[in-house]
Amino acid sequence: MIKFLLRTLGLFGLAAAFVLVIYDGTKSIAGNRLFLTSVGDLWTLLSPKSLAGLKPLLSPYAGGVLWDPVTVTFLSWPSWAVLGVLAILFMLLGRPRRPLIGYAR
Repeated sequence: MIKFLLRTLGLFGLAAAFVLVIYDGTKSIAGNRLFLTSVGDLWTLLSPKSLAGLKPLLSPYAGGVLWDPVTVTFLSWPSWAVLGVLAILFMLLGRPRRPLIGYAR
């Protein structure tokens, strides 16, 4: 059941990453320059309050290093790439077992 759920989440994640690639490509063609929707921009569109609450949650740890170089860098990455990598990991975790060769069941 869990593997089915992981594969389903991975498939929906790949579909969402594809939609984001199409969105960025269409915006880039229309604007005549490269546009990339970052993870921070997408998070701001979906839930701005949770993104604003993330900084006070992470800044006290590791002397502020966890927020400034780590999280800010992650939030600047293209959203389609991050979502695609997570979706592929979910699909790999949810793949069915390979049958054993030479063993009768």
